[in-house]
Amino acid sequence: MTTPRLMNFGAALFSLENGARVARNGWNGKGMWLELQAPDEHSKMSLPYIFMFTAQGDRVPWVASHSDMLSRDWVLVDR
Repeated sequence: MTTPRLMNFGAALFSLENGARVARNGWNGKGMWLELQAPDEHSKMSLPYIFMFTAQGDRVPWVASHSDMLSRDWVLVDR
């Protein structure tokens, strides 16, 4: 098993902007991750936003907390 490469929030955000999925290594819920959504012509949103795929399988809007932004346990998630 490979140890995931940990990164800070800046690197995680850069990864999101480049099409990757990311998660916190310390999140309790298994299978949770974030992705950046760019709106298209059918979207009600007009700007890109980050959403979370929850442990229950739902997709919800997500906003970073202070602890999220200052943590260094962000990892890439396979698609």
